Amino acid sequence: MTVYQKGLHDFKQNFILYIPLSIILQSCIGSIAAMFILMNSKPSFHFFELALCVTFAMAYNGIIYAQMKAKWVYNLLITTLLIHVVLIIINIMRLT
Repeated sequence: MTVYQKGLHDFKQNFILYIPLSIILQSCIGSIAAMFILMNSKPSFHFFELALCVTFAMAYNGIIYAQMKAKWVYNLLITTLLIHVVLIIINIMRLT
């Protein structure tokens, strides 16, 4: 089993327990990404980055409220976290 398959299996088994934890996690990481986007003094690309950050955070919350399958939720959680971390890294590099 790969790391992805092990994580998905564990996520499926404890799906109800992971829902609040994953909402808190992605919301915190997303808000940190939004903070770094807004701290950046160059207004050239802010709107797109902020829209991307908010769209993925809302999509994740929406897919949970829609009670989609655990695999869809897990995949979107990973995607959302990766996008937020990439946005954080990009904006930290711009600040320095």
